[in-house]
Amino acid sequence: MSNKVPSVIFKTRVRGESVGGRSPFIWKDISTEEVFSGKNVVIFSLAAVFTETSSRTHLPDYDAKYEELKSLGIDEVYCLSISAPFTMLQWAKNLGLKHVKMLPDSHGNFTRLMGMLVKKGPGEVSWRYSAHVIDGEIKQLFAETGMMDDCPDDPFECSDVDTMISYLKK
Repeated sequence: MSNKVPSVIFKTRVRGESVGGRSPFIWKDISTEEVFSGKNVVIFSLAAVFTETSSRTHLPDYDAKYEELKSLGIDEVYCLSISAPFTMLQWAKNLGLKHVKMLPDSHGNFTRLMGMLVKKGPGEVSWRYSAHVIDGEIKQLFAETGMMDDCPDDPFECSDVDTMISYLKK
């Protein structure tokens, strides 16, 4: 893995001010340069949306401690998953997120280039990790142990928000 984040384009859905109706969203391409250039960012990735660990603790805890992360110099916090933009948007709405931004890595391009792509069940997912990135350079990566295809469990020991906060305080 390089010390730089991979250069990819994320296909996202954002609220379109000029769009009315029940689904007032438009497509927006967001580059990794937009996400990371000149910024102090925390990004974390998880295997699947709407799953127990991801929905109960991983994502909600980052959202709940967003202000603490900001107080430690973080500009933005992103959650990445190999999921469709629609799914990521609905999951965020379902959880009532207020702060964490969602990055759908629909085709797994970012995940593959990060070296975090694994096979699980019928498809490919991201291995669970978190990273501290300054101006596109990965300063610290917390990847869960035991990375392998079809891992029988879902380790969640070091990619949590408390580990990131402890690291940032040092």
